Amino acid sequence: MPDKPRRSGSRRKRPRRERGGGFFGFIRSVIYWGIVLCIWAGIGAAGLVVYYGSRMPNASTWAIPDRPPNVKIADLDGSVIANRGATGGEALTLNDMSPYIPEAIIAIEDRRFYSHFGFDPIGLGRAVVTNVLTGHAVQGGSTLTQQLAKNLFLSPERTLERKVQEVLLAVWLEHKFTKDQILAMYLNRVYFGANAYGVEAAAQRYFNKSARDVNLGEAAMLAGLVKAPSKLSPARDPAAAEARAQLVLQAMRDQGFISDADIKTAMSQPPTRAKSYWSGAQNYAADMVMDQLPGLIGGAVKEDLTVDTTIDMSLEQKAEQALNEVLAKDGKKLSASQASLVSVDATGAIRALVGGRDYAQSQFNRAVTAKRQPGSAFKPFVYTAALEMGLTPNSIRNDAPVKIGNWAPENYEQKYSGPVTLATAVAHSLNTIAAQVATEVGPEQVVKVAHRLGIESDLQANASIALGTSEVSLLELTSAYASFMNGGYKATPHVITKVTTASGKVLYQANFDNPPRVLNPDVVTNMNSMMTGVINFGTGRAARIPGWQAAGKTGTTQSFRDALFVGFTSHLTTGVWFGNDDGKSMKKVTGGGLPAKAWKEFMVAAHKGLTPTPIFGGGQIIDNGVPVAQSAPNTDQSTTIGAIISGALGSGNSGQAAQPQSQPTIQQRPAQQPIQQQQPVNQAAANDYPEDLPPAGLADDSNPYSENPYDTGDIPPADIGDPGPTTATVRPHRSSLLDVILGQ
Repeated sequence: MPDKPRRSGSRRKRPRRERGGGFFGFIRSVIYWGIVLCIWAGIGAAGLVVYYGSRMPNASTWAIPDRPPNVKIADLDGSVIANRGATGGEALTLNDMSPYIPEAIIAIEDRRFYSHFGFDPIGLGRAVVTNVLTGHAVQGGSTLTQQLAKNLFLSPERTLERKVQEVLLAVWLEHKFTKDQILAMYLNRVYFGANAYGVEAAAQRYFNKSARDVNLGEAAMLAGLVKAPSKLSPARDPAAAEARAQLVLQAMRDQGFISDADIKTAMSQPPTRAKSYWSGAQNYAADMVMDQLPGLIGGAVKEDLTVDTTIDMSLEQKAEQALNEVLAKDGKKLSASQASLVSVDATGAIRALVGGRDYAQSQFNRAVTAKRQPGSAFKPFVYTAALEMGLTPNSIRNDAPVKIGNWAPENYEQKYSGPVTLATAVAHSLNTIAAQVATEVGPEQVVKVAHRLGIESDLQANASIALGTSEVSLLELTSAYASFMNGGYKATPHVITKVTTASGKVLYQANFDNPPRVLNPDVVTNMNSMMTGVINFGTGRAARIPGWQAAGKTGTTQSFRDALFVGFTSHLTTGVWFGNDDGKSMKKVTGGGLPAKAWKEFMVAAHKGLTPTPIFGGGQIIDNGVPVAQSAPNTDQSTTIGAIISGALGSGNSGQAAQPQSQPTIQQRPAQQPIQQQQPVNQAAANDYPEDLPPAGLADDSNPYSENPYDTGDIPPADIGDPGPTTATVRPHRSSLLDVILGQ
């Protein structure tokens, strides 16, 4: 009996324990099993770390991969023309870049950057909570160090293994480098879209300025790009880029980097307008630099380099504008779709280079790479060879139908002018005279002269070379003309002046201080006098520059496929080409048309503010070492019977009598008799600026070197200035045979 109460008591206590342990026991169980799960999760995580870590290379072999080298290409004043390389910009230290950039990046990407050890559990937890509450991804959990590790070592795939390896590499980076070093590496390698890696490339790409100079608003926009470079690009969606930049500014204020006043100032600035990617003619010059660079430094680019060039960006922009304006106005109407321009100084330094109408549409360099027939623009080399053989601008040849072997060169519309001086033939681009002179001096001699002046292309030594049938590039043709501008010295075309490494080591230094002489000064003077006639009264009248003396030559190829004008002042030598990439004919576009107009537009802009000076020789003729205009009347006029008879027969044999010399000297001009009146030749009225067309009637010829009794006697100015007619020179009396017999 006593046992029953004990059992009954026992039964009563057991339910109390169960009721008391129900709630608290549940809590204890949760805590207990939570701890157990955490332990096992930790063990599992450690196992994953060990497993995935074992699949990585030994940490002793880890090394930061070299940043792809960048080539910074600078103009004459040191301003950046372009960056070339995989990154698109040079690496900068934190001290070199705008202080707003690292502050903006830290504020929006990793606010605890300077306090975590590479992996930020607090930041990760905050990002998870924020993303859950907002319902979409607002914040990322990766630190800057993790992002750098991913960019340096890992593929972009999203896997657990890659994430674990990213954390391990981030911890290693934090152990190996300082925070500032990590931040600098990140800023110089992170992708900002549009093929721009690093802040310098991004600043150049979007703002056309260095990262050293970006302001607060621009720094905020760059920092905002990191999240989604393509989607938030100011070139693609300026509104989205601006909205993201404002979020960055708010984050910077929250972190204490800037004040409300700073935000107000930044927001008051107009949105940055991104320029078109890879736009600008200067990129043609940059491509040329990259083509030449390996040969100058002895191999491939292996480190960041700075290349100083001869390009004048002011002239480059004026050149591009001149071509585009002419093409926009008349290009479509005249079926001319492309153009190129190159301008060099007296040493051959390239000051402006435009390889085509729009670099963004076509990167083919029509000024350097393309080789086309120069047409009559090649004739100065023919007449230079003739001058070296003893002819002068006053030498006379007969403009008439001629046959050289099986070739019969003709003038435009098969019109001819009879006996004319070489100066007239050059000014009006008479094909028959050029062909005769080339045959007279020998095509081989013409080729030698062209090569001596800088033409490097293969030239065919045949009679048709007089009409420019061998293909050359616009660059080498223009540089060869520079020898006339500088008084007879070789003008080697070049664009690179110096190449240096980031540490300042000079890898290449150009030296063109002592060019060789390639022409006798008297030959240059006489050749220049003839080419001034092209602009003053010949086929290149559209190229006249107010206030400046200039010389040049037009060129038009068969069926109007190519049209050129190459000319010079005392300041610059410039060549212009118009045509079509497919070789399609233009609508009667000649070298004296669109090319001469574009040449004038560029040269007028290029010479603005400069003091006019005459070209070499001043436009005069040198005869036996004495300028013709300064010769006393009758003092150098031979009056012997033989000389008179020779004069009566003209100077047709003068070139044959002269023998080529290694150091050519100008022989005395033979006596010449007046030319009989010729039948007027009508010029094509359809073309305002005729190119390679027959001259108008000789009665209208204002050529100062012509012996036509009907010419006006006007002389192109020996000094610069007035483009109008100058006072006619009194011509010395020429003794006739009757004068000699009568003793007069």
